[in-house]
Amino acid sequence: VQLVESGGGLVQPGGSLRLSCTASGFTFSSYYMSWYRQVPGKERELVASISNFRGTTDYADSVQGRFTISRDNAKNTVYLQMNSLKPEDTAMYYCTRGRTGASGYWGQGTQVTVSS
Repeated sequence: VQLVESGGGLVQPGGSLRLSCTASGFTFSSYYMSWYRQVPGKERELVASISNFRGTTDYADSVQGRFTISRDNAKNTVYLQMNSLKPEDTAMYYCTRGRTGASGYWGQGTQVTVSS
């Protein structure tokens, strides 16, 4: 199982970024996929998840209405569109297979920094 995130960077408050996570080594379309984020000294927190079949989505309250998770099963890729970014969104963002992180499969992460 391999998960490779990309798309992070430095953006001003109010800006947007689109993260991508390309998966390999398993049947991507059979699994929930999720995005988590972590800042130093804090636990990793769930940002958004998307179901494997109907594409049902779920978001943390802190990002509801600003972030959108989506997936392209043909490309084995899950996306996180982040709009109206705030400094408190600054974190390392990770994708994982499943909803809880219990799979143990994580990418290397992509850094998002929101700063003026």
